[in-house]
Amino acid sequence: MSKSPPAPPSLEVLRQEIDSIDEQVHRLLMARGDIIDRLIQVKQTQEVGSAFRPAREAAMMRRLVERHRGILPIDTIESIWRVIISTFTFVQAPFSVHADVSVGESAMRDSARFHFGFVVPYVSHFSAQAAVEAVAKSKGDLALVPATSSRTPWWIALEAEGAPKIIARLPFLERADHPAALPVFVVSRVADSAMVTEVETWSVRVSGWNAEIARALSPLAEIVAVPDTAFDGAALLVSVSGAASLEKIKAAMIEAGASVRSSALVGSHATRYTVPPNGAAKHQA
Repeated sequence: MSKSPPAPPSLEVLRQEIDSIDEQVHRLLMARGDIIDRLIQVKQTQEVGSAFRPAREAAMMRRLVERHRGILPIDTIESIWRVIISTFTFVQAPFSVHADVSVGESAMRDSARFHFGFVVPYVSHFSAQAAVEAVAKSKGDLALVPATSSRTPWWIALEAEGAPKIIARLPFLERADHPAALPVFVVSRVADSAMVTEVETWSVRVSGWNAEIARALSPLAEIVAVPDTAFDGAALLVSVSGAASLEKIKAAMIEAGASVRSSALVGSHATRYTVPPNGAAKHQA
C-alpha cells in the first residue's frame, strides 16, 4: 500500500520562513554597514572626488544579472541593489544628485529615485549646463543629464583637465518597460582607477555637419549633436565602443564631407545590458 504524499506546509509555516529570511536580510545589511564603517576609518575619506566606483558597480550588476532567477522582476533587484550601493556611498561621503529636468521633471525624478533612492538629496536644474556647473563646484556630487537630444553642448565643459567627466550611462539594464527608462549620463569626478572604459565618450566639433553625415555615422556610434551656426557645423557627443574607434569615426565624417575641428575625451561608461521580455540579458553598447 502506497504512502500518502506529505501534506503541504501551512501558511503559518511559510510565513515564518519568510520572517526568518527577512531577519537575515536585515542582519546582513547591518553587517554591511559595519564593514562600511571600518572602510571609512581605513580610507579617512582622503580620496579626491566622488566615492563612486563605476567599474566595481558595473561588475556587481553583471554578477547580479547572471545569478538572478525566480519570479522577482530583475528591475526590482536592480533598484534594491542600486539604492543599497548609493546609500552606503552617501554614508561614506555625502553627495547630492543634480538633475537636468528640461526633458521632464517626472521622468528624471523617476531615474534619480530608482538609482539613488530617497536618502541622497535631489536638486533639480532647468538645463544640463546648470547641473554640470553645480557638480564642477562640488567635491563629489553627481549630475544626471539626458543622453538623447540637447539644446546646448553641455559636454564641452567636461573637456578641460580636472573637469568632471561622464562616468556612467543609466539605466544599466535596459528593457522596453523599464520603470526608469529615461537614458541619462552620470557626470562626476572619480579616481581614474575607478573608471570603466568599455565605452568612451568624446566631444567632437565639426564643420559641414548635415543629416547625411549623421546617417553615415549612425552604424558606428551613438551621437548627440547640437548645431553650431558660427562654423556651419555642430558640437557632437560621440559614444564609441567595441571595434569602433574615434579615428574610424573621424575618417567616416571626412569621407562624408565634414571637417573635424577638435576632439576631446570627456568620459566613459560600462557596456549596458538589454533585457528582452523573456528576461535573458544581452550585452549592448
